[in-house]
Amino acid sequence: MSAKKNIPQVNLVFTNHVALELDRAVELIAPSSVHVLVDVNTEAFVLPLLQAQSKAVASASVIRVKAGEMFKNLDSLTSIWRQLGDGEANRNSLLINLGGGVVTDMGSFAAATFKRGIRFINVPTTLLCAVDACVGGKTGINFNGLKNEIGMFRDADLAIISTLYFNTLTSQELLSGYAEMIKHALVSSMEQTSRILSYDVTSYNPDSLLALLEESVGVKQKYVVADHEDRGARRALNFGHTIGHAFESLALERKSPLAHGYAVAFGMVGALVLSRMKLGFPSEILQTYVDYVRHHYGAFEISCDDYKKLIGYMHHDKKNDRPGLVNFALLKSPGEVEINVPVTDDDITAALDIYRDMLGLP
Repeated sequence: MSAKKNIPQVNLVFTNHVALELDRAVELIAPSSVHVLVDVNTEAFVLPLLQAQSKAVASASVIRVKAGEMFKNLDSLTSIWRQLGDGEANRNSLLINLGGGVVTDMGSFAAATFKRGIRFINVPTTLLCAVDACVGGKTGINFNGLKNEIGMFRDADLAIISTLYFNTLTSQELLSGYAEMIKHALVSSMEQTSRILSYDVTSYNPDSLLALLEESVGVKQKYVVADHEDRGARRALNFGHTIGHAFESLALERKSPLAHGYAVAFGMVGALVLSRMKLGFPSEILQTYVDYVRHHYGAFEISCDDYKKLIGYMHHDKKNDRPGLVNFALLKSPGEVEINVPVTDDDITAALDIYRDMLGLP
C-alpha cells in the first residue's frame, strides 16, 4: 500500500492561475473521487470556465444547491449529503466548494461530517468569501432563524484565493466583500484603514486588489493561528458582527435578506458608536467611516419598534457568557481592540438611536 500524499501545511494560495493550482492540489491529495459543489450562479458563470481549464473539475461529479443565504439551512445540507452518497463518495473522496460564502460554509460542514469527514478545497468566487468565509475553519448553517447557529471548526485542505471570477460580481457584491476588508483594516491599523477606505473596489485592478486581499486575509490568519476555536483573541474579528448578525436575522424575518457584508458595514457603525461611548474611540474617525458607509452602502432601515427584537438576537450571540449582558469586540482606535466588552441593553439602545441619527433614518 502506497504512502499517503499530503499537500503542503500552508493551506492558502493567492493566485489568478486557479486551474493550475487546483489540479496540482488534487494530484497531491490523490482522492478516490472528486465532487464539485456549486450553486445555480456559479454553475452558470464559473463552473464552465473551470471545467474547460481544470482536468480535475472536468471529470468531477457536480453537486447543486440553490443560491442565497435563505437556503443556507438543514434542507440544503441534507441535499449535499444525499448527492455525495448518490455519487458514491467515500472517506477518500474530495469535495471542491466553488462559490461564495454560503457554498463554502455549507460545503465545508457537509465535508466535515459526511462519513465522519472527507477532504475539501475551497475556491471562493466572491470577494466576501475570499476574504472571510473560506478562511479560518468555521463551517455551518443557519438554524431556527439565527445566523451560523449550527456548525463546527474544520480547516480546508486548501483555499485558492484569486480575483479571477470577480468580473461576474455586481458593484453591490464587491462592496459586500469589501466591508470585511474594512473590518480587518480597522482591527489592524490606521494606516491600513486609510489605504482601504481610499481604494475604489468597484473599479478594481485584479493585481492590486489581489495584493490588498492577501494583506487583509493576513490579518485574519494572524488571529486564527493564535486562537483557532474563537475563545479568546480571535474574537477581535467579531467587530461589527454582533449588531450585523442581528440586522441579518431581522432582514431574514422580514423575508428581505441583507447581504452579509452590508450587515457588517452597518454593524460596524453601531460598534464604533459603542466604541466611542465605552472606550473613547476618536469621533473624527467615526464620522469618516459613517460618511463612507452612507455614500457606498446607504443604511439598513430600523425603527425603535425593532430594538427589542434586535437586542434579543444579540443576546443569542454565541460569544456571550454572562447573563443579561452582550459581549462586544470594540476599538479604542484603529488597531487597538478590546474583546469581551460587556454592554447593557441600555447601551445598545443608545447606540441604535445614534446609528439611526448618523445615517439619516427617521
